[in-house]
Amino acid sequence: MTAPKLLVIQPDESDPIGPLGEWLAEAGAELDIRLLPDQTLPADLDAYAGVVCLGGGMGANDDEAHPWLADVRKLLSKAAGARIPTLAICLGSQLLAVALGGSVATGDQGPEVGPGLVSKKDAAWTDPLFADLPLMQDVLQFHNDAITRLPAGAELLASSPRYPYQAFRFDRCAYGVQFHIETTPDVVLDWARQAPEMAELTRPDVLTPENLARVHADITETWRPFAQRFVRLVSGDLAPAADRQRTLPMA
Repeated sequence: MTAPKLLVIQPDESDPIGPLGEWLAEAGAELDIRLLPDQTLPADLDAYAGVVCLGGGMGANDDEAHPWLADVRKLLSKAAGARIPTLAICLGSQLLAVALGGSVATGDQGPEVGPGLVSKKDAAWTDPLFADLPLMQDVLQFHNDAITRLPAGAELLASSPRYPYQAFRFDRCAYGVQFHIETTPDVVLDWARQAPEMAELTRPDVLTPENLARVHADITETWRPFAQRFVRLVSGDLAPAADRQRTLPMA
């Protein structure tokens, strides 16, 4: 059986696919990683069964400094329109939201940094990827911007007290998650060194190698099976979410 091929869009050298790539590969996927802007995006998605878009330090609307972001949004919109399974992470989720008509802005509650928990919303309990997750999921946060409006028709799958739009699904199989599941302790420590003003917002004992190792063990336990389910979705072994029921008002 041919391995399903995933296009992995990496907008920033500082956020590689890390353990997520290992989980996807061990589940049978073939990864085509494009580090932007040095590597170009494909003209179309004909060769791919799924798309993954990672995070980065730029903003989802920062086209002046990073004009290639428009091409990323266009490709994410094309994937969603063609119902190609898509998983977009942090900046990726913001790009997906904007591409589909949502909004992103600087978070009005300040940066969200470090280990945290997000909670499942009602739609998650019947979602093919989210249904088997625990009620509260361990994640890693590191963002200034936030989604302020979901695309029309998107389903909210996970939330947190400070920023409600933590995970969403558009149509049947395009997913955005505001948090990180692909990091390692070393990657997070590098981010903290590059953005000390954000790292200072956490307690001193939070961003230590020892604590981050514990957090990433919990992330692996929760999100490795999630990544495996995504490959099953891409392969066609797992049915996508059902179409939303549209009912007419009673006469």
